[in-house]
Amino acid sequence: MAFSVASSPAAVHSSSLSSSFEQPRAAQFGSFQPLERSHLPPASVNLSRRRCASVKPLNAEPKRNDSIVPSAATVLAPEVVEKVEVEEDFEKLAEELENASPLEIMDKALEKFGNEIAIAFSGAEDVALIEYAHLTGRPFRVFSLDTGRLNPETYRLFDEVEKRYGIRIEYMFPDAQEVQALVRTKGLFSFYEDGHQECCRVRKVRPLRRALKGLRAWITGQRKDQSPGTRSEIPIVQVDPVFEGLDGGAGSLVKWNPVANVKGNDIWNFLRAMNVPVNSLHAQGYISIGCEPCTRPVLPGQHEREGRWWWEDAKAKECGLHKGNIKEENVNGNGVQANGTATVADLFTTQNVVNLSRPGIENLLKLENRQEPWLVVLYAPWCQFCQAMEGSYVELAEKLAGSGVKVAKFRADGEDKAFAQQQLQLGSFPTIIFFPKRSLRPIKYPSENRDVASLTAFVNALQ
Repeated sequence: MAFSVASSPAAVHSSSLSSSFEQPRAAQFGSFQPLERSHLPPASVNLSRRRCASVKPLNAEPKRNDSIVPSAATVLAPEVVEKVEVEEDFEKLAEELENASPLEIMDKALEKFGNEIAIAFSGAEDVALIEYAHLTGRPFRVFSLDTGRLNPETYRLFDEVEKRYGIRIEYMFPDAQEVQALVRTKGLFSFYEDGHQECCRVRKVRPLRRALKGLRAWITGQRKDQSPGTRSEIPIVQVDPVFEGLDGGAGSLVKWNPVANVKGNDIWNFLRAMNVPVNSLHAQGYISIGCEPCTRPVLPGQHEREGRWWWEDAKAKECGLHKGNIKEENVNGNGVQANGTATVADLFTTQNVVNLSRPGIENLLKLENRQEPWLVVLYAPWCQFCQAMEGSYVELAEKLAGSGVKVAKFRADGEDKAFAQQQLQLGSFPTIIFFPKRSLRPIKYPSENRDVASLTAFVNALQ
């Protein structure tokens, strides 16, 4: 992600441009330059309590006396700083803005926080945020986290964006000693073996925490449809539940999500209509873009987040930057809340798909001479990637009906997950396995391509 100071010439607020083009470029995060906009004082806000916000600029220094021996009056007289009490109910504001456009939401965010808010930019389709900020006509800042492992295409997009909008993105880098210790201890690709959380914590979460400590608010490109299982309840604006802002402590940072209610295809329609520069990786099948070792193109039938950390379960596909917005769908591992209420509907519910129980699939494993081959999907109903392939799997089952191939499903989360990992080659959800007629050991489908044609070719090759 990255920060910058920009002043946009768009017509929505042309009167607010004042002298922003004369502003010096913003320095590295932690030494922001105040904007010369006296009508936009910084507001220190909190959902539950009042705070005092100083009208004095953050970087203002005490007056200096150039004489060698300062007078007693100069030494003893304290500087008088006016205090302004501001109180804001962001839950109420979120409700008021629920049906507002992204442009209206962006304008409100920039109006309220001026130079003490910044856009978090990852180098993907969240470039839409920068275009919306530009269209408001207000000065804005952009920051990005350079993990040191981004794709070359992402760095080229950063350069294009800076030139188009006349800004300098404020890059945050991981601590060199922490990265060195991690790599020397565990190697360059340890995340493939023990999960991505540790690497993301060093390269992304901690740099983000440092960046946010210099702000009172930040703007993200989170959308509800990006990850239905974990991001479906993102509010338009909220007091950040995880990170701290300039004043420190709980409630010291506000988080804005202007495109929370926007669908991915609508974001792309907007980008095309405005001729906004985009990451060239999108044309190669990438949708959600992160670090190079942990990102790959999304194939037909896959959810957009499935291109990230593909070797892990669906519920692990968050890096920690938006931990406070992760929705807990699966309290006990079976899609059931603590009170026993089911939260997720089952998948692949059609007469052409056999629902295997634990004893049923155990018997299937033991059979050496099966009368017919079986194709089985190991799934979890709460997994958005299983949900994404439901249509193609049901269509495949209809196509294979009467062909002599049985199509089935086995729910492999909760108490049955360990069994599925040990006996059925479960890696992440969904996993597809084929039981041939005369082979004891099932064969795992090796591809991530889950369209009907690819699955049919797999079955035909093994019958």
